[in-house]
Amino acid sequence: MSGSYIAEERAYLWLCACTDTDLHEKTALLRAAGSPLKLFENAEEIFPAVLQNGAERLQGGYHVREEAIEKHIAHLEERGYFAVMPFSDDYPESLRQISSPPLVLYGAGNRALLAKRKFCVVGSRITPAWAEKLGRDLAAELAEKFAVVTGLAEGGDAAAIAGALPSGNLIVVLPCGLDECYPAAHASLKQKIAERGLLLSELPPAECAKKYSFHARNRILAGLAEGVLVLSAAKRSGTLITANCALDFGRDVFALPHNVGAAHGEGCNDLIRKGAFLVTQAEDILSVYGMEPAVRETAELTEEERRVLAVLRERGEAHLAELAGRADLRVFEASAILSSLEIKGLAVKSGGNKYSAV
Repeated sequence: MSGSYIAEERAYLWLCACTDTDLHEKTALLRAAGSPLKLFENAEEIFPAVLQNGAERLQGGYHVREEAIEKHIAHLEERGYFAVMPFSDDYPESLRQISSPPLVLYGAGNRALLAKRKFCVVGSRITPAWAEKLGRDLAAELAEKFAVVTGLAEGGDAAAIAGALPSGNLIVVLPCGLDECYPAAHASLKQKIAERGLLLSELPPAECAKKYSFHARNRILAGLAEGVLVLSAAKRSGTLITANCALDFGRDVFALPHNVGAAHGEGCNDLIRKGAFLVTQAEDILSVYGMEPAVRETAELTEEERRVLAVLRERGEAHLAELAGRADLRVFEASAILSSLEIKGLAVKSGGNKYSAV
């Protein structure tokens, strides 16, 4: 018999991984039983009393339940996964406070990150280059103080991962089980996160992502963190679900400002309009929590670099030819200067020979 989980934990794992029930039904069953262990031991009486067709949905007796949980725990141990439940010592206290805390959190990677202070950084899949670059830099600075929490999607999530992963202070919450990967193209990145940071999911390891699981995952992102930074979001972006969950849970919400009329930033601008903290640098976030940003060396600039950067900051985004004209430079000179500013982390190419200041 696997000895890594006590009887109460084994009962929780059985309910969450070995029964065909949704979160609402699981909660109802636990409420009726009084404890997961009583539910496990007396399932033949409790399932029919609580669930429609409960007797038919409960497959097999006590020994079948024992075999199912043994098989499940063996799979966890074989893959190097762990599971924490609301009564586990390292179950995040912040999740206990939300209205629908996950009954189980499966993890792969650095379990100690569960005990760290956490801050969430998210963004839509369509995130402009300047916001991705700023998001990477912000996540890198935030990772010096927090474990950065995000998803595994392209765009804003990928920017947060790129910034925080080198430090190892990164928690990525999946919309699928730990055996699966969504999106599939991020399989190698998922492995790196498991090696250096922490992967989490409330779903059993073999469960695939479903339409509803993204919304459910977003509540965990918001619930884990003290605050949420939105890098980009269209007016109806799924990223706003995370921000709205954060507001419901009493968390702080932050957002990058975007140009007026930019579709990918309408959601961010609306959040700021409704009271979210406007963010242009890490200090805007850290100061809310009484923290000081790390002292960093300021890049030395030539006179031409200062002129081009000043134009970029004034215009927000500009074409190479326009920048050259306004900075009184030839196009090939401006191109070389912009390459230097990119290397120094002060500018980013946003497509179509356009550049933005960072």
